[in-house]
Amino acid sequence: MGTEEGDRLNILATLVQAYEAKHMPITAPDPVEAIKDLEPMMGKSNRVYEILNRKRPLTQAMIRKLRHGLGIPADVLIAETAAE
Repeated sequence: MGTEEGDRLNILATLVQAYEAKHMPITAPDPVEAIKDLEPMMGKSNRVYEILNRKRPLTQAMIRKLRHGLGIPADVLIAETAAE
């Protein structure tokens, strides 16, 4: 910050952000597709449905997969839910 190199890097980062926003925008996934993406970590669609509707708790295996796959901290995944 405050140096010629820092200013140059800041300008380059701004240009990259503007280019990516224009040419490679990131759009939100289709909600159904997003849920399907959970299947490898949580099981079939009906299992995902049951978990999202608080009818079934996460298993240890699911917690591990969600932590590794999505980077969700384990302490968040093992906390009691509102339904408990």
